[in-house]
Amino acid sequence: MAKLWAIMKREYVERVRTKWFIVVTVFGPVFFGAMIIIPAVMAKRSKSTSEFTNTRILDATTSGAGQRIVDAMSRGQAPGSTLPQVYLVEAAALSQAESTATRQVMAKQLSGYIVVDTRTLGGEEVRYAGRNATSIPDMERLRAAVKEALLAKRLENAGIDSSKVRDLTFIPLRLKTERITDKGRGGSGAVSIIFAGAIAFLLYMSIVIYGQNVLRGVLEEKTTRVAEVVVSSVPSETLLAGKVLGVGAVGLTQQIIWVITTVVMFELREPILAKFGVTTMPFSLPEISLGFGVLLILFFILGFVFYSSLYAAVGASVNTEQEAQQAVQPLLILLVATAVFINPILLNPTSRLASVMSWLPFSSPIIMPLRLSLGSVPWYELLATLVGLLLACFAAVWVAARIYRVGLLMYGKRPTLREMGRWLSYSR
Repeated sequence: MAKLWAIMKREYVERVRTKWFIVVTVFGPVFFGAMIIIPAVMAKRSKSTSEFTNTRILDATTSGAGQRIVDAMSRGQAPGSTLPQVYLVEAAALSQAESTATRQVMAKQLSGYIVVDTRTLGGEEVRYAGRNATSIPDMERLRAAVKEALLAKRLENAGIDSSKVRDLTFIPLRLKTERITDKGRGGSGAVSIIFAGAIAFLLYMSIVIYGQNVLRGVLEEKTTRVAEVVVSSVPSETLLAGKVLGVGAVGLTQQIIWVITTVVMFELREPILAKFGVTTMPFSLPEISLGFGVLLILFFILGFVFYSSLYAAVGASVNTEQEAQQAVQPLLILLVATAVFINPILLNPTSRLASVMSWLPFSSPIIMPLRLSLGSVPWYELLATLVGLLLACFAAVWVAARIYRVGLLMYGKRPTLREMGRWLSYSR
């Protein structure tokens, strides 16, 4: 036990003192916070400015449709915003007007132009050509403005006041969702989804990053012949366990720091965003019970032990970084396959897919915490998942220990699967 603790301490201290750990741990939450704040600020500023300020409307209808489109686009704009200019053209001269406008767009004198003709009045199409034609929000805004203008014209022809219709049909309805679990009612459904996705992402990234660290650490010790010296005084199983648990403690430390920092940044989001003129919806983080926190840590530890043991076995069985990249692909496929199913499970956490993926040992460390954060899971299903994952960990450690013991001292040709199978039968 003393040797195991010494190895764990060495692996832990050696990694938490590195600049890489400090930078990622400190600036990781700052980076993710910036990824939330910057898009919100950019979206706020984009709403206050129009992408059609330097746009020309070529109106060939003689019915005032172009001006109606401008009026529709003016709603929601900041006071004093520049709106598109309407050019009335004859239908016969429309082609020439388009050619002229195209040259002006190419010369950057215009940002684009809108063509309104008889087909537009018939509700068939409105044409736009410009530099922002690939902007989906801008095109949807233009489409909505044209539809509103056409509807206003049709209501006017029917003798109906379009402004009254608009006031009666505009209902700013907001949907508020609450979860009901076995413990009662409470918590926003949308916030729960975001929270669950964040948990799944953290677990996934920690297992991938620190599993790779275990692999590289084992490979480095093997190639530098340090392992030969260490194994002479420490059993290989103890060395493997100390390395996996030490690196796992590093990952757990980083996750705890990230969670605390994220909660603090979340509580400070309103004053920070208010400085940029961005308002936020009033919502709070879901309540995290002690039982859920314990289960979250337990699933992380078991998942990390499962994958890191296999990563260590891969590192001991190869001789170069190139061989390691090829040999580790099956493990990466399992992790990527788990990540692919996160979004469908977020959308429907009670589906059969969610249940099956939470039973499989390679995906349960990520999927089951995700399901637990979205709602209650039957106790027997949770217990079966934990037992299955625990057995899978024992199997992975047993296999990895035997491959690690032999492969750590084997050099030269990369072993085949048959040779690695024989290693499992070697006695100590």
